[in-house]
Formats: sequence, structure tokens, C-alpha cells
Amino acid sequence: MELKGLKINFLGDSITEGYDSSDMEHCYWGLLQKNDGVIARGYGIAGTRIAKQQSMFIDPKWDNYFRTRVDKMDPDADVIVIFGGVNDHGHGDAHLGKMSDRTDDTFYGALHLLYQEVMKRYPDAQIVAMTPMHYEDEDALINGYGVRKDGPLSAYRDAICEVAEAYDIPVLDVFNKSGIQPKDRELRLLYTSDGLHPNDAGHEIIYKLLKEFLQNL
Repeated sequence: MELKGLKINFLGDSITEGYDSSDMEHCYWGLLQKNDGVIARGYGIAGTRIAKQQSMFIDPKWDNYFRTRVDKMDPDADVIVIFGGVNDHGHGDAHLGKMSDRTDDTFYGALHLLYQEVMKRYPDAQIVAMTPMHYEDEDALINGYGVRKDGPLSAYRDAICEVAEAYDIPVLDVFNKSGIQPKDRELRLLYTSDGLHPNDAGHEIIYKLLKEFLQNL
């Protein structure tokens, strides 16, 4: 895929919002725009999830789960990149669910409905899914808001891969390919600001992975 001139919508959470990058030019999708001539549009909202929150949350904007925002993106995109899942694991209260689910109330079900919605709105666009990154506290059995987790972060990574495969959506496996592992102190300091959010060096890694991935489609 030739990148120059492509219009790409990026749907995501705080990482796509550019949280803790020095500026948007150093966010992973800002680098695509700056270096490769992509027309990049970011639709990241910090704290948001793929599945629907089951109880009222601290900040109402966090309840704008991904599917509710698909029709708010620019309609003329050539590529849609969906990058999320870490907040579902880190502080969401929806269950992981199973492959047969078709409801926003589980992670599996919400993935199905999200991909269907994006395919319906952008029938001619290339859709790309990205798995979540590792984060420092991912092994905790209770998430940051007192909810017991359904499984490890790898289970959410696997769900994204499984559901995306059902819709022939290619997946960039950031979880296994970035080399960003914040449980290692040196890597945490090198690539993240807080054990979760990538700093400029972390965004550079994601950018390079995504650039190569898109070029090979």
C-alpha cells in the first residue's frame, strides 16, 4: 500500500489521543502524517473502551465506547485503524465474553458490533485492528477500579485477533511485536511515561511497526 495521500482515521483511546507524547507530531499517527504524507485524523478519547461500561463511571466521556463514535469520524477515509482494548482490561467492568456474543456488553460482542459498524460505514476502506500494548500492572487480578478481571491481557489480545480474522481484518499485533514491556524497569523508563502510556520513543516504535504493516497490505 502506498501511504502518501492516504486518508486514515484512527479510532482509539488515550494513546491515540497522544497522551504523554510531547506533541501530536510525535504521536504514532502524527509521525505517519509528518514523515509519510498521510492525511491522518485522530479520534482518540482517553479512558474509553471497546465494550460498554456496565455502571456509571468517574468521567462520563469514558463511556463513549468505540462503536458510538464510528459515525462521528470523517466519512471519506481510505483506511480505518482501530487501536484499543487496554482500558477494557485495565478498568472496564464488562466481561470478556465469548466468540458467539453479539452485544456491546461483552468485549467479544462489542468487537463484532464495532467491526460490523465500521465495515458498514466504510465499505470501500481498508480496516486494520491493533492489539493493546503491555502495561505495568497487567498481571493484577483486580483492575484499577476494584473489578475482578476475566483473564490476562493476552486474552483480550486473542479476542481481537479471533474476531478480526472472522471479518478478514488484518491485525497488527503490538502486544507481541513492539518490545515495549513496562514490567521491565529499564524498558518502562525508556518507552513509557507511567508504565502504560508511550512516550515519544514508544510512539516511534508503534509508528514504525504500523508504517511497515500498512506498506505490506
